[in-house]
Amino acid sequence: MKKPLLIIGNKNYSSWSLRAWLMLKFAEVDFDELRIPLFAPDSKAALLKHSPSGFVPVFHEDDIVVWDTLAIAEYLYETHPALWPKDSKARAKARSVSAEMHAGFVPLRKAMPMNIRATGRRVESTPELEADIIRIKSIWRELRKQYASTGPWLFGAYSIADAMFAPVVFRFLTYGVKETGAVDEYLLTVSRDPLIQPWISDSIKESETIAQSETGLTG
Repeated sequence: MKKPLLIIGNKNYSSWSLRAWLMLKFAEVDFDELRIPLFAPDSKAALLKHSPSGFVPVFHEDDIVVWDTLAIAEYLYETHPALWPKDSKARAKARSVSAEMHAGFVPLRKAMPMNIRATGRRVESTPELEADIIRIKSIWRELRKQYASTGPWLFGAYSIADAMFAPVVFRFLTYGVKETGAVDEYLLTVSRDPLIQPWISDSIKESETIAQSETGLTG
């Protein structure tokens, strides 16, 4: 039987690819991955061979094609219910913060693109960027306070919500966003998670550079 296939972009830069990849890894799905470097002259044509939208990630299983990260999340949840919290109230909240991440935080995305290889970057603060950072920190603090007794993740046990916020962890690490307590603890939980280490290693090995994601250079 042919394995499911996840089409992703550059591991160093593609935040949405990371989210879907983590969900599949946590669900212990045995899948193949196809990496298509983004923003190259032939990228769009290559993506359109696999993705109706022309974007990553896109998941192929048998004759099913699922694109958009939250759509992939819900598709996987049907056969892997541990991806969302078991409790219905926690599950509703997890879906809410995941949808907020999916649809919002545009100033953060633009000002602080994911760049796992980069360290010590700094960008100019704006009221919009600061508001996004404050909101994300408040989400993490609230959830960690509520679910601290059941595990180190946002809802105690690992969930889709953690996959959705994983790229933000790398953004915070790259651009020096910190806060003593629950925020810094969560940064360590995600960045040191054994599940994510192969992705980090592959990111470091990549040779491509996407100019618009190389922001905040110092010196």
